[in-house]
Amino acid sequence: MSRSVPLPVSLWRDRRFTRFWAGNSVSQFGDRITELALPLIAVGALNASANQVAWLTALIWTPNLLAILLGAWVDQQPRKRRLMILADLLRAGVLLSLPAAYALGAVTLAHLYAVAVLAGAAGVLFNTSYPPFFVRLVPRASYVDANSKLSTSRSASYVAGPAIGGALVQALTAPVAIVVDALTFLASAVLIGGIPDDEPPPATRDKDAPSLARRAGEGLAFVVRHPVLRASLGCAATVNFFTFVAGSGLLVLFASRSLGLSAGTIGLALGVGATGALLGAVCAPAISRRLGVGRSIVAGAVLFPAPIAIAAAADGPVWLRAGAPAGAEFLSGFGVMLFDIDLNSLQASVIPDRMRSRVAGAYSTINYGIRPLGAVAGGLLATLAGRRRERGWRGGGREPAGGRLMRRSRGCGLRRGRGLEDQPYGPADDVIVDPEVIGDFAYQV
Repeated sequence: MSRSVPLPVSLWRDRRFTRFWAGNSVSQFGDRITELALPLIAVGALNASANQVAWLTALIWTPNLLAILLGAWVDQQPRKRRLMILADLLRAGVLLSLPAAYALGAVTLAHLYAVAVLAGAAGVLFNTSYPPFFVRLVPRASYVDANSKLSTSRSASYVAGPAIGGALVQALTAPVAIVVDALTFLASAVLIGGIPDDEPPPATRDKDAPSLARRAGEGLAFVVRHPVLRASLGCAATVNFFTFVAGSGLLVLFASRSLGLSAGTIGLALGVGATGALLGAVCAPAISRRLGVGRSIVAGAVLFPAPIAIAAAADGPVWLRAGAPAGAEFLSGFGVMLFDIDLNSLQASVIPDRMRSRVAGAYSTINYGIRPLGAVAGGLLATLAGRRRERGWRGGGREPAGGRLMRRSRGCGLRRGRGLEDQPYGPADDVIVDPEVIGDFAYQV
């Protein structure tokens, strides 16, 4: 007997979602400004070396190493929306300290490092508070649509954000441009604060509740034991590692030194390539309905790394040498949107409410904590090997993870035609938790 599944209502008619989407979109564009302005302050005002700038980037990601503990703490807090507002306010305050210090002639490299760490920590607080808030904000049948809309804004910020940021930096100077990003976080806090609060009332504190470390361990154990989360984390962490092995900095070096492209041509090629992510975010819901969530994730996991071989093999006239990295970035961007949107939607469906933040923290600690290791490995590889060989190794290293996820996804019951609303019911055999923890979204192994 088939179940009747209610058709999702357009999220554009949901004022609660549109307020959150607007706040998220504004802050995404602000982030692109700071990503440009912060290194420019280090280089322009403080004459920082390349190594010091690299440390500045690494410190932004460092707080993710503690996400497993912060997520366990967030899970015990009753008001996730307030924590998200607090995170936005903290980021705004931290960023505003830079132009104030610059005006007083007191900005230092240590100050920039502190801003990177504190802003990164506030970002981890926001990201670990977000999953429980998301599932109360968005109907289950609209998870893919909601993630598509949020990812479309993020992709658009990567297409237009650098140009906007560059214009602001040139017109206002880098420290003043950071004020704009701080204002976007304030706008996000106001918009999220205006969303009606339907979170459950605070539960009575249990004196015998497990310790913070034990709750963090439970979150990690859930990820390791759950077939879908375990496979997706292995794939995503591998992708992130090799992405940072050959990040955008090495791509620019490869395009400049090996392909002989000018700065303007490289910028144009990367700008064209960035539109692939925007198109992927828009098309992800339709592809998911056509292929099913599981196969869409697998397609994205393969399509993300594979096209880099196109750039590695680039040769010939200028238009072909510029078109190769542009095409590679376009296809990779399209693939990563398929992967991210469907995987985020799937994770929102399989993680029980009482563990969302600690699972998100454990997932982030591994998935994002591996990025600095990839960056270090990329630097060593770029030194020891030729750029062309390194670019090819990047693609070869990441693709097998997609194959492993494909086998895992088939085994977990993610078959063609199955969406988030009609996955099989019943606890996964190798996930040792109570049935109520699994909910109605467990998988056959």
